[in-house]
Amino acid sequence: MRLALIALASLSIGTGAMAADTAASRLTLVDSSRAPSSSTIIDGASWRCDGAECTATGGSNQPATRACRRVVQRLGQVTAFTYRGTTLSAQQLATCNG
Repeated sequence: MRLALIALASLSIGTGAMAADTAASRLTLVDSSRAPSSSTIIDGASWRCDGAECTATGGSNQPATRACRRVVQRLGQVTAFTYRGTTLSAQQLATCNG
């Protein structure tokens, strides 16, 4: 019984961490016509867009500011950007969109 509880606890901890990571990256494109029609992988993050709103799963361990610059290079300027739980400020977005 004790072993079963330990196994269950470890599964729920791992699942919670994965669930938090999968919903932690999102952006809003300035120009929705630049949104990819299928999944686009940028630095290990798989971005999917619905109009101007995009979300990603995965992604490499890098600062959100760098991830933003890499996405802007491929998809165009953004009005909002969150990467793995870190949301960029207006000043950081301006630098990212450079």
